[in-house]
Amino acid sequence: MDCREIRFSSHAIRRMFERGVKKEDVVRTVLTGEVIVEYLGDRPYPSFLILGWVDNKPLHVVVAVDGESGLCIVVTVYLPDPDLWEDGFRKRRET
Repeated sequence: MDCREIRFSSHAIRRMFERGVKKEDVVRTVLTGEVIVEYLGDRPYPSFLILGWVDNKPLHVVVAVDGESGLCIVVTVYLPDPDLWEDGFRKRRET
């Protein structure tokens, strides 16, 4: 993800605190993780689900991106449930 600036929504900060996720791990995921889903119709900015790895554990970060300014807004952060995601945590299981 090409970000000039990364900001955190209050929701993301709450979730990070609740889940024990460090800011530096989220920033690393945003900058170097793998985009696994694009939500191009989201408003006010398109958003992306990014997969990163922290201590060999998966981390999902949803980021909204203002392509004009380069602002990336972390919307939410979570540790994906293996019961809901296929191996590799790149695709949600069919229900």
